[in-house]
Amino acid sequence: MGSAGAILILRDPITREGLEALCEGTRALLKGSDVDLLVCDIGALTDPDAVAIDALARLQLTARRLGRRIRFRDACGEVQRLVGFMGLEDILSLGSVSGLELGRKTEEREQALGVEEEADP
Repeated sequence: MGSAGAILILRDPITREGLEALCEGTRALLKGSDVDLLVCDIGALTDPDAVAIDALARLQLTARRLGRRIRFRDACGEVQRLVGFMGLEDILSLGSVSGLELGRKTEEREQALGVEEEADP
């Protein structure tokens, strides 16, 4: 059985050019240890963008490929909104901001073919 965990701290800026090195460094960290859970502190991501969210997804994939788990902590509201906008909520489990869940609306979907709604004229 592996050890409890390790902490990785991400800070701004995360660049597209730096993604490969970030994943390689994380892969080396996980391969060189018996850590079961990598905690990734993303509280210092103050100006997140699509590249930052891509980095989180790649880190998640890197950990899973090695049979490890990753948990992201201290995600600001903007990170959570971007993750939701990109449809990655189920992949990147971020928790909540200050213990409060962000308000969400149910997504409206198109109706299946052959199904029609009746309305008063």
